[in-house]
Amino acid sequence: MNAEIDISGIVLKTPRLTLRPWRESDLDDFFEYASVDGVGQMAGWTPHRDKDESRAILTRFIEGRKTFALEKDGRVIGSLGVEKYREALYPEFADKRCRALGYVLARPCWGLGLMPEAVNEVIRWLFEDVGLDVIFCAHFLSNTRSARVQAKCGFTHYAFGKFETRFGTVEDDETNILTREDWLKARG
Repeated sequence: MNAEIDISGIVLKTPRLTLRPWRESDLDDFFEYASVDGVGQMAGWTPHRDKDESRAILTRFIEGRKTFALEKDGRVIGSLGVEKYREALYPEFADKRCRALGYVLARPCWGLGLMPEAVNEVIRWLFEDVGLDVIFCAHFLSNTRSARVQAKCGFTHYAFGKFETRFGTVEDDETNILTREDWLKARG
């Protein structure tokens, strides 16, 4: 089942990043990376056309209280959402506390190991502090960068499927999972 999540007041730190709730003052940074071609498409959405579009989504992030802003050197460079997983597709997890992760990173920050750093810290928080049993994370098969992030963070294959994007395409995807048991074993 989808566990309740509220990141209000939660600030997580890694060696290079601060993960925190979004603020209205993040609009310019958000628009800067979300308007770049090739960034959003990897997560199923088109580049933002203008700041009004970014503002509307930023408002949803703030009100939803489930999406972290990834801040590096005083600028927001991405987001990491603790999303609801598709319960109807995975009824075998009905008795487990679960959520799914979704993330996006500014193009100039790709390949620097920042997203695995952020994802690992959110995984720690979700298992240790929130008490989740299972975390889902999916990626389009064409998105090899996201596949590598998930592998580095300990996720393993669970299912293949299809995902309808916000711009009307249907993408082949892979859903991976990480259980608290496997996470604890890997930590030794």
